Amino acid sequence: MSDTTHIQLAHGGGGQLTTELIEQVILPALGGPQQAGALTDSAVLTSPGKRLALTTDSYVVHPLEFPGGDIGTLAICGTVNDLAVAGARPTAMTMALIISEGLDISLLKRIVESAGRTAAEVGVAVVTGDTKVVPGGALDGMMINTAGLGEVLDGANLGFNQVSTGDSVVLSGPLGEHGLAVMARRKGLRFSSDLLSDCASLSEPAAALVEALGGDLHFMRDPTRGGLAATLADLAEGSAHDIEIDEASIPVNPTALGAAEILGLDLLTVANEGKLVAVVAAEASDQAVEVLRKYQVARQAARIGHITGPAETGQPPLVEMITSIGGRRIVQMPYGEELPRIC
Repeated sequence: MSDTTHIQLAHGGGGQLTTELIEQVILPALGGPQQAGALTDSAVLTSPGKRLALTTDSYVVHPLEFPGGDIGTLAICGTVNDLAVAGARPTAMTMALIISEGLDISLLKRIVESAGRTAAEVGVAVVTGDTKVVPGGALDGMMINTAGLGEVLDGANLGFNQVSTGDSVVLSGPLGEHGLAVMARRKGLRFSSDLLSDCASLSEPAAALVEALGGDLHFMRDPTRGGLAATLADLAEGSAHDIEIDEASIPVNPTALGAAEILGLDLLTVANEGKLVAVVAAEASDQAVEVLRKYQVARQAARIGHITGPAETGQPPLVEMITSIGGRRIVQMPYGEELPRIC
């Protein structure tokens, strides 16, 4: 029986325990969500003449450097992506470094230089920050906290309340590459093909979807902690609609699939850092896939399912997957975190 009186690692996994912690402990203390449907990765604020998106995040990945990236790149991309899937163009961000006594300064230099290069490539300015050092052993190497600000693009009107029956669910590429690349490095696993984190900015493809689809783009989310399973469970609950996805339509990296099988993991629940899920009007699904595939980061985009209809009265919304052998499987919100310290 799990301990319900103390924080567990699983409380940070983006699954059921995270939701319970937020709803039962954190939100009541802070006055609850300030608006309906507000529990998304970015808050949209209205100011005279414009809409702004604001987000914050913390990064605790171990190891600090991993195949395809490091904690610095991850901090920039993760913050930018939370703004991008809110339909916003990132404009500025903050970065606070919490560093353990004894960290190799050459490692710190590599990480902040990587963050700087990534910010320059994305076109977002790191405008202020903070640095703290804690005694050795108080944390593992370093952690990064960020905040990001972006301007919501004209035509972006995204949210759970925009989702309706018949909408298509589009995924921008293969699942699990980030979480499995980090875990493979942590466990010392080697594969015949390189397994790299998918850590990348989604700013351009997300903006392109907003521009091309306008009102036919209803919702976006990047499936990070808890993976696609957590994203779809949140989508079903937030929209009060049932969802059906097709396993055969989900893009798969064979090396990531092999790693998941070795580690006994479900690809649907593994974290991603360079993928987005979009809900679009059914008639716009082909266009959405076409737009995404113009970008290297989304070249394997595919329609993977649809919104089947409102949940039955008195019943929780359901996410079902048609398996590759023709059966049906309920896709549930992960309970906790199978892979801690992934992002």
